[in-house]
Amino acid sequence: MTQTAQTHQVHEGPAYRTRFGSLAHYEKGHVEPIADDVRHYAFSNCFEIANNSRPYEKVVFGQNQIYVLETLRAEGHSPWFTCAHDEFALVMDGEVEVHLVQLDTAQKVADPEKNGAVQVEGEPRGKKMGWMKLSRGHQGLLPKNTAYQFRSARPGVIVLQTCKGELSVEKWAEICQSH
Repeated sequence: MTQTAQTHQVHEGPAYRTRFGSLAHYEKGHVEPIADDVRHYAFSNCFEIANNSRPYEKVVFGQNQIYVLETLRAEGHSPWFTCAHDEFALVMDGEVEVHLVQLDTAQKVADPEKNGAVQVEGEPRGKKMGWMKLSRGHQGLLPKNTAYQFRSARPGVIVLQTCKGELSVEKWAEICQSH
C-alpha cells in the first residue's frame, strides 16, 4: 500500500497574534487606527476596570440602549443577586463558582418592571439548583428570578451581559480615554 503526501495551499496574508489579558497582566486600553477589523474590539479595558474596582462592583463599560456590559472584580464571595431577566456571566480571568437557588415565591424577587440585578435580602430561600465552575473563556447563564452568588478564591474578572439597573455603576470619566 502506497501512502501519498497531501499538499495544502496556504493563504499568504497578514499574521495575527491574539493577546489575551488577565488581571495580573494587561495593557491599558487606547485608541489605535484600525482597518475596521472586529478582532480589534475585544474587551480592551475590562482588566484595568476590575483592577481599580471593589469586589463585585458592577461597572458599566459598554452600553447599547438599555443593554450593558459590566465588569466585576471577582474576589471572595459576592452578595446574593437576582434579576427579572436572564443575565450571562463570562469569566475573563481566574476561576469563579456560580451558586444558584430557585427563589421561593414568598421571598421578594426582582421587580419585573425594572431592569438590572438587585441584591437579595438575607440568605436566599428556595430549592438549590447547584453550581457552575467557570474559568477563563467560560460563560454561564444566570436565569431570571434565580438567586446567584459568585465565589472566587483568587482575584479574577467577570464580564456580565445584562440590562442597566440600580446596581450598575457608571464611571465613564474614569474609564474612557479623553484624548
